[in-house]
Amino acid sequence: MTTPPDVLISVHPTAIIDSAAQIHPSCKIGPYCTIGPEVELGEGCELLSHVAIEGPSKIGAHNRFFPFTSIGMAPQDLSYRGEPTRLEIGDHNQIREFVTINRGTVKGGGITRVGSHTLIMAYTHIAHDCQIGDHVILANAATLGGHVTVEDWATVGALCPVHHFVRIGAYSFIGGGTTVTRDVLPFSKTAAERGTHAYGINAFGLERRGFSKERIRKIHHAYKVLLASKLNTSQALEKLKAEADRSEDIDLLVRFIESSERGVVK
Repeated sequence: MTTPPDVLISVHPTAIIDSAAQIHPSCKIGPYCTIGPEVELGEGCELLSHVAIEGPSKIGAHNRFFPFTSIGMAPQDLSYRGEPTRLEIGDHNQIREFVTINRGTVKGGGITRVGSHTLIMAYTHIAHDCQIGDHVILANAATLGGHVTVEDWATVGALCPVHHFVRIGAYSFIGGGTTVTRDVLPFSKTAAERGTHAYGINAFGLERRGFSKERIRKIHHAYKVLLASKLNTSQALEKLKAEADRSEDIDLLVRFIESSERGVVK
């Protein structure tokens, strides 16, 4: 365990820490935690108890890991052959009980990433090669298959299985119990009611994030064109791109749809 020679880390005597782990002296390691080699823990991290972290994993500052989390373990992928893939986690994350976050695979780029200021609630699973943005909320038992991208400020409700390679757009909200097999539009409110559908924009969430009424109005207009008009998706996109007063939010929405490989939830 690499630390300055004159500093004592707060480590419970039952914790097991590999001598090759790099742990900032301000970290707190609780009872029965295990930390393997090639693990880096940044300033102010706290492992409450029974936390297992393997590497290669680089974890930023002020992250709090609750009991029975399993972080940086080998990917659950039959093609994995022990390659030194990685997990990277940002700063100020709350990672609750029984969360599992796996390292990447070579075929998926080799890195699983979690951003900063996320709330990852109990029993959530983040599989290999997922890319999680900042300020994301993953509610209890959200289950992300491999290669899933969750953009900034998105919320995934409880008990939501998310298919491999799906993208979840920025500022979107997915209701609990929704099975997600296609890309979820930015700013949208999506739920499983008589099948998985987008039900307009996440207006309440956008207001909470400081979006102005005018900004929300423009997004709402774009969704009316996409979801409520008689235009097909290609026609709706051309109409939105042709409008003189389109905003950066609309450009983001258009780019998201045009780059979708799995199709989007409408």
